[in-house]
Amino acid sequence: MQVQGTLQAPADAGQLTRPDTWVGFQYIDMLTLSGGGTFDGEGALSWNQNDCHKNKNCKHLPVNLRFEFLTNSKVQDITSLNSKFFHMHVFRCNHTTFQQLTITAPDESRNTDGIHIGASTSINITHSKIGTGDDCISIGDDSHEITVTDVTCGPGHGISIGSLGKYKEEKDVTGIIVKNCTLTNTENGVRIKTFPDSPSPSTASGIHYEDIIMVNVTNPILIDQLYCLYTQCEQKPSSKVKISNVSFKNIKGSSFTPLAVKLVCTTGIPCENVELTDIDLTYGGDKGSLTSMCSNVKPTITGVTKAFGCATSSLAPLPLSKK
Repeated sequence: MQVQGTLQAPADAGQLTRPDTWVGFQYIDMLTLSGGGTFDGEGALSWNQNDCHKNKNCKHLPVNLRFEFLTNSKVQDITSLNSKFFHMHVFRCNHTTFQQLTITAPDESRNTDGIHIGASTSINITHSKIGTGDDCISIGDDSHEITVTDVTCGPGHGISIGSLGKYKEEKDVTGIIVKNCTLTNTENGVRIKTFPDSPSPSTASGIHYEDIIMVNVTNPILIDQLYCLYTQCEQKPSSKVKISNVSFKNIKGSSFTPLAVKLVCTTGIPCENVELTDIDLTYGGDKGSLTSMCSNVKPTITGVTKAFGCATSSLAPLPLSKK
């Protein structure tokens, strides 16, 4: 299928036939969606209606493009603009490539994740430019063999694994590679986030970030196992998501805050086999010296300046965002 020109969604989400989807593709083998066209979600009226950041029972708004149960497929050379909710939702897809995409929404647009992946295997995202009001790319549970390369991200909340541990019986995440990416003016850089008090145990392992450039990023390197959007998480119970075999290699650039590396793992199941290698981040502000902190994790550290030695172990609040 080739899309040329601009397709424009109704501004009123209530006019859509399916309340959670504007354009959807399901149960297709060997789909190719291309053509240089734009899917304009007309999301501005919906962003203020989105309260998912504070209400766990919120009503989800329609995504621009939903891909479900695709195999051996390719989505390339298209633009997603101003989605009401996620731009692209990828679910139960296998051996599918997303390339040469442009995904755009203003940084104040809530929950406009660029590409969200769940329950999918062998997904490749490459040579794309993503700037949104939430994660540029988010990878949910039961995702395996996901590769992200040559992606520019910003504005947004970074490239994230998770959030994980929110629902019962979530499945494991394995085999994630993020490489040759640049993040600019984002709230986070490369991140793993899990909810405290997970209802069921699961694991996230084999996660590798390599050759990443940070430009003025608030939390460049972050594991956050106290991630929560709702007030009921203030007691900070232990997450049941086990994080292991994670590497951060050759990550360079600038941090918006002095705390450039923060690894906050759960007390009940500490992170294991976490590696920091060749980390070269700078901080040019006046709020202190460049530093790092670790909680419930003992990373292997090589080719890293003393500032990233993770000497501190006390829990500190996350830095304020630039917003």
